[in-house]
Amino acid sequence: MRRLLLYLVLIVLAVPVVFPLYYALVGAVMGQADLTSYPPALLPSDVHLENLSGAFRTVPLGRQYLNSTLQTCVITLAQLITSILAAYAFAFLPMRARALTFGLFLATLMVPWESIIIPNFLAIASWGLIRGPLTYVGLVLPFLASAFGTFLLRQAFLQFPAELHDAAVLDGAGHGRFLWRILVPLSRPSIAAVGVYVFLSAWNQYFWPLILIRDPQYQTLQIGLSQLNDAEAAEPGLILAGVSLSLLPTLAIVIFGQRYIVRGLTAGALR
Repeated sequence: MRRLLLYLVLIVLAVPVVFPLYYALVGAVMGQADLTSYPPALLPSDVHLENLSGAFRTVPLGRQYLNSTLQTCVITLAQLITSILAAYAFAFLPMRARALTFGLFLATLMVPWESIIIPNFLAIASWGLIRGPLTYVGLVLPFLASAFGTFLLRQAFLQFPAELHDAAVLDGAGHGRFLWRILVPLSRPSIAAVGVYVFLSAWNQYFWPLILIRDPQYQTLQIGLSQLNDAEAAEPGLILAGVSLSLLPTLAIVIFGQRYIVRGLTAGALR
């Protein structure tokens, strides 16, 4: 009975979280009559796939989808590489004032992104990275490293006994071989957790692409959704279709990576 009551409470708490997601996906194939009916329809009376094609006709969602995918993949891969290397340095390499250096590194987490967005924009603009194909470089350049990812992976690396590193050194393994052949495979949950977090953050970026991009062909999907909302305010089906397309990659990442998220975030809890 106690377990049954627990499941009932969890179901009740999950409804406010799951319902908007469900309605966005179902509303993408609803007709105008279903979306504007009162009380609102929870199931489509007929499937309207023209909402999806209409969203692509209204704004260039295909190109924007490609731009967001490219931006997100580059940021995710770059942050994983830089976080792994920096975390290894803070965990295993001897250095003077390592604790102080790491503390200064973590202090960057307390700096709000909004407070440095203008200096970042001025720097990117002065380097000529706001026009043409170089816009892609400007989109990803401020996000190639992350103090959060470094902190999380450092805590995971510190769980490994120093004897493991010493044994690898005695066997002739250098820093690179020990890192990529031993440490990284054993830290996959933590690395996956960082990857999921970085992917979601990069995919949902809106403000930085909005102020940086001048050329419409380099706009990202989140900007396209706002344009779709402005252009088709009277067509909620088209808006929900665009939202559903934006949700699909994040849903896939969360569903397939959920078993790593909790394990990765708690990897250094006992250190």
